[in-house]
Order: sequence, then C-alpha cells, then structure tokens
Amino acid sequence: MLNAIAVIIVLAGLLASLAHGGYLLMLGSAARQRPGGEPVSEYVRSRLPVAGVTVGVALLALLLTSGGAFADVLAILAGAGSGGVAYQALQGTRQRYRSGG
Repeated sequence: MLNAIAVIIVLAGLLASLAHGGYLLMLGSAARQRPGGEPVSEYVRSRLPVAGVTVGVALLALLLTSGGAFADVLAILAGAGSGGVAYQALQGTRQRYRSGG
C-alpha cells in the first residue's frame, strides 16, 4: 500500500517538474522568435537548472519506489519536494510573464 502511495506522489511530482521545464522551453522559444526577447531568454536560461534539478530528483524518487518501505518514504519526500519546488517555480514564472486578458 505504501508503495502505491509513493508511486502516485512521485508521478505527480514528476509531472509538475516536467510541466515547469516544458513551460520554460516554450517561453524561451517564443522569446527567441521576437525582437527584444533577450531579457526573457536570459531569465529562462537562469531558471533551466532549477527545472533540471527538480526533474532529476523526481526521477531519482521514481527509482527509489522500487526499494523497500524506507525507500518508499524517501521517495515520497523527494517526489513531493521536487513537485512542490517545481510547482512554485512554475507559478512564479507564469505570474511574472502573465499577459493581461
């Protein structure tokens, strides 16, 4: 039962991490296509390491789910932590570049 909970939490964290990385890549691509988009591209380049680390930690947590109960607890902590950090970073980026509408 603990393993199933760990897998669900880790997959949610991995999804949040991938969403953050994907959003940064799309934002960077759009900024490169526009004149004057260099500040946004610079911001994206500065945030890519955070996205990479959160994806890496989430993948490590996914590997941990194949261990015993102690590894499942570590996976839950790592998956929830990486997902939380990625979600906060994604919300911060979205808020910074939100267009009126």
